[in-house]
Amino acid sequence: MGKYKNLSAASALGMNGEQKKCVGKFESAEEEPDGNNDGSGECKSEIILEEDWHASYRNSLKNIDDLSRFVSISEEDKPLLKQVIKTFHTRIPLYYLSLIKDLNDIDSPIRRQCIPSIEEIKGEIHEKIDPLGEEKTSPAPCLVHRYPDRALLLVTGRCFMYCRHCTRKRLWRSRIPEPTLKDIDLALSYVRQNRQIREVIVSGGDPLTLPTEKIDYILSSVSEIKNVEVIRIGTRAPVVLPQRIEGNLCKVLEKYENLWINTQFNHPDEITPQAILACKKLQRCGIVLSNQSVLLKGVNDNAKIMLELCQKLQAIRVRPYYLYQCDPVVGAHHFRTSILRGIDILENMRGHTSGMCIPTFVVDGIDGKGKIPISPNYLLSASPEGLTLRNYKNETFFYYNPKE
Repeated sequence: MGKYKNLSAASALGMNGEQKKCVGKFESAEEEPDGNNDGSGECKSEIILEEDWHASYRNSLKNIDDLSRFVSISEEDKPLLKQVIKTFHTRIPLYYLSLIKDLNDIDSPIRRQCIPSIEEIKGEIHEKIDPLGEEKTSPAPCLVHRYPDRALLLVTGRCFMYCRHCTRKRLWRSRIPEPTLKDIDLALSYVRQNRQIREVIVSGGDPLTLPTEKIDYILSSVSEIKNVEVIRIGTRAPVVLPQRIEGNLCKVLEKYENLWINTQFNHPDEITPQAILACKKLQRCGIVLSNQSVLLKGVNDNAKIMLELCQKLQAIRVRPYYLYQCDPVVGAHHFRTSILRGIDILENMRGHTSGMCIPTFVVDGIDGKGKIPISPNYLLSASPEGLTLRNYKNETFFYYNPKE
């Protein structure tokens, strides 16, 4: 349970999901970071049992040469992949890399999400650098206001892992500076002046990459705005770096009673004991967790995988909330499926599992049009007298329409 089973060079995890931080620096692919080569999995040097997410974050893989120590990359592909990460940089925590069952399987659903691909620099006519029109719906620094009663606060461009399908790849490509506290304060001034805004979504990047003290400052500043009733955080930390959900962070988060968290599990293999523990820690803070998956070709684009994912999420009290059609962002065309594939997945889930396990399939309209829910058609015809309906078994029947 507690080991990085697929990596010869990665730290162990303790049975409680805590990282065993070992003194000594990882210098080579052959040497384990704890200086141990005997296969026992125990550090010969002093072991400090702590949730050292900073070390895990720093030790993430950030270039092709480091990555090639774990994953087979041909000499022919290396210069092309280096070109990819000049445009769309990379960061992969060793924890997440360890979830790949076969590191050389290019079709691994975990590998596809984290390892750069040459496909990212192949253009596609329908791709946009800002497909959701966030920049044109930004009335203040680091703020997007698309819907009347809620606003999106982008507090960082950094992530624990740069997902290859990310809809905000423009933040990487354009090297947009990190928002300052002054930028955040200006954004919140806009929220304060627009009293119809009752919910603020704190996102990025991943806001949990910020120092815990800064997270506290942001949440405190948002919660002091009288018209804000709900704060939501968007993070993949429980999925890609569960060590981040540690005691000091939880002490901060539990102070805010109107706090919700949305995360993004995309495949059942991501629901590990460590990820489950991270979710439990957040739930013990009184936080409701929801999941927003992205429909990704070669990752979760069939009903069997999506059903398993959503049932596992329900079992750990994480609500399957949305299933997003992958946005037409530059560098992600190889992840996009037909929209009909998403409808078909929901068709094959409905009636075969609890409604609580079925997310809403949505297309995020280009240029700021907003989310459009899409589902199989169960209403075949309607008249003042009644409706012709279809059930999950494809049986049709007439349903009397009561008079008002």
